[in-house]
Amino acid sequence: MFIELAIDPSVLLLLCAVAFVAGYIDAIAGGGGLLTIPALLTAGLPAHLALGTNKLAATFGSCTAALTFYRKGLFNARYWRKSLIFTGLGALLGTLLVDQLSPDLLAKYLPMVVLLAALYSLFGRMVPDDNRQLPEVTRRLAWQQSSQGLVLGFYDGVAGPGTGAFWTLSTITLYRINLILTSGVARSMNFVSNGVSLVMFLLLGHVVVLLGLGMGLCLMAGAWLGAHSAIRFGSPFIRPVFITVVIAIALRLAWQAWS
Repeated sequence: MFIELAIDPSVLLLLCAVAFVAGYIDAIAGGGGLLTIPALLTAGLPAHLALGTNKLAATFGSCTAALTFYRKGLFNARYWRKSLIFTGLGALLGTLLVDQLSPDLLAKYLPMVVLLAALYSLFGRMVPDDNRQLPEVTRRLAWQQSSQGLVLGFYDGVAGPGTGAFWTLSTITLYRINLILTSGVARSMNFVSNGVSLVMFLLLGHVVVLLGLGMGLCLMAGAWLGAHSAIRFGSPFIRPVFITVVIAIALRLAWQAWS
């Protein structure tokens, strides 16, 4: 079932501008949904329509960013295949079970986890950009990829805010690869979970299609520019943007959970 909604042209223009900025930020550090979801809610969409419409737009942006990293040779789909598979599975389960779960406990303690991860990224030693080596393929690697994909895919299906940033944080911690490769992983996995969740939202009739397509095109443009900026300028550019976004995510989640 497709839903159409009459929106004032000036509001639509503002939503598209927000989508462009969100796409740019999301391609570099994740967290674009922290801009687009509040904007959709402010425009008057009910929560379920805001989430579904945002998934449609976000899928455009994450697809653009993921393809950019892949074409530049910064994402090896074969190497990360277990992550791809389990991310899709986790997103499917999360979207199906979202109405059955109480997110209160997660909402209260997640901000603290995010802040600790931001501090780790701020003070931790980063792998140089010219080091493109991936970890050796072992049983431990397979377990890490599977569990990471399942957990973060599930989170994206249930909630979603900051999923791309969480992918970046956990990938740096688990695999010790440079920020450019990490960004390629995060954007690609975010595309998978966005795509799976979008299918479910469409089946449930929770998407304003034309609005989502319009915002999606703007997200694509922002994501293309953001991904190329990240690849061109490397970790000296990615790191401050990423840390700023992560801290903003933590503060917003904390305010929502504890205020």
